[in-house]
Amino acid sequence: MKGAVLVAIAASIGNFLQGWDNATIAGAIVYIKKDLALQTTMEGLVVAMSLIGATVITTCSGPISDWLGRRPMLIISSVLYFLGGLVMLWSPNVYVLCLARLLDGFGIGLAVTLVPVYISETAPSEIRGSLNTLPQFSGSGGMFLSYCMVFGMSLTPSPSWRLMLGVLSIPSLLYFALTIFFLPESPRWLVSKGRMMEAKKVLQRLRGREDVSGNGIIFQSIRLNFLN
Repeated sequence: MKGAVLVAIAASIGNFLQGWDNATIAGAIVYIKKDLALQTTMEGLVVAMSLIGATVITTCSGPISDWLGRRPMLIISSVLYFLGGLVMLWSPNVYVLCLARLLDGFGIGLAVTLVPVYISETAPSEIRGSLNTLPQFSGSGGMFLSYCMVFGMSLTPSPSWRLMLGVLSIPSLLYFALTIFFLPESPRWLVSKGRMMEAKKVLQRLRGREDVSGNGIIFQSIRLNFLN
């Protein structure tokens, strides 16, 4: 059970980054507007680009995750966060900034869609509801820490909006490392693909015991069963 909790916490970093981004742009847009001389329409577009990206990607994230798996999609999300942060740090003009915000939005859309699904498919039934509050909690935590960061940077003689936005790439590296080296594939997804032995090994790791026969997965046919 401890393994399932740690996996849920690690996966929820994706929502932490989403909250971080939402709060950062709210503070940085003041400096972006001044530095790039943005009109109201373009200012709104810069803010909205991540939401546009998130909306677009969520329309296809479900079918793609059913095909590729939950873990690969979380890895892709972390890469998009990282690339978006780097491009925002570099952004020479508003058009590149909008592109960076779009990439960031793709990462956000994957995270907010798939993290709750992933937690539901890896958590034991007795704490599944509790663990599914982690994405919301981590998202709020990301917003709080980001506001603190923006406030601190705003006190400097020359606040840099590029640095405010680019800092996102640092926690996204941690998220990438966790998705690669720590997060297992969803056992439920593995069963849906007939990979019974892999699903059993993942469940043994998540539950911390050898006997996982009571977890609702029947290892005798290639079909999807609901986890207990």
